Amino acid sequence: MLLTYLGLLINAMLISTPPLLLAGLGSCFSERSGVVNIGIEGMMTIGAFVGALAAYYTSNGWIGFLCGGLAGALLGLIHAAACISLHADQTIAGTAINFIGPGCAVFLCKAIFENSSDSPALDTAAKLPKMFVGVFPAGSFAYNVISTYSVAYLSFLLVLLLWFVFFKTRYGMRLRAVGEHPEACATLGINVYRIRYTAVILSGFLAGLGGAFVTLATVSQFRPSVIVGQGFIAIAAVIFGKFTPQGTLLGCLIFGLCNGLRSLLGGSNLISPHLLSMIPYVVTLLTLILFVGAGHVPAANGKPYLRSK
Repeated sequence: MLLTYLGLLINAMLISTPPLLLAGLGSCFSERSGVVNIGIEGMMTIGAFVGALAAYYTSNGWIGFLCGGLAGALLGLIHAAACISLHADQTIAGTAINFIGPGCAVFLCKAIFENSSDSPALDTAAKLPKMFVGVFPAGSFAYNVISTYSVAYLSFLLVLLLWFVFFKTRYGMRLRAVGEHPEACATLGINVYRIRYTAVILSGFLAGLGGAFVTLATVSQFRPSVIVGQGFIAIAAVIFGKFTPQGTLLGCLIFGLCNGLRSLLGGSNLISPHLLSMIPYVVTLLTLILFVGAGHVPAANGKPYLRSK
């Protein structure tokens, strides 16, 4: 019995972690380049809606997943234009994105689906596929641990890929340098604007993928409260992970475990669901209190770069 519950907990963690991880990896791109992006929540929300919309009309989860990422990238482009080209306050711009994303999502949902703020439920063909289904007996420990969504495995592999990009490639070196000393990079011929634009757009793309995963895997439809603070939890995971892909993975696994624990205990009547829903956010607050000063924040983070003429 204990092994069964452990398997269910791991399965719930593997379902809860990918959207946080994708959004967190996107945040790593933006923060490392020196642009604060607290608009991850809004980018996830628009990605969740567009992903569900595209999957509903195409009956293809992968198309919906990609469209969700592109929707997040569009908001990333808007954020980049405001912060990099127009030198807007990055915190205010991110806050605006957090209003624009959900606002556009709900407005378009009501316009398309007869004044309903919820999209229709997706059928099986329109959802993201699972891997290793049927390899082990349903309900067994091995089944619960291994048989999860393919995107979950891809998100874990993405951590390894981004670690390589960040620390073993020329682009990664320039990205980190731009986040520390953009003026010095400019004197060496590095296009600071281009590096930051690509980083912020990529952050929006990955956040949009994270939002799309929620509607295409865990919830199977769009609702206004479908993201419910996951973007901010992802940012907390990045701070916990010291702005590195591998550290972000560890933070997201912890928060994913908390979400999984909430889901698992929610099936019983032993604890109030209102108390259970607090678990991820309480852990987020504790993480910020304990680790917010522990990591090295890029020196130019949040500071607009003015191109010299």
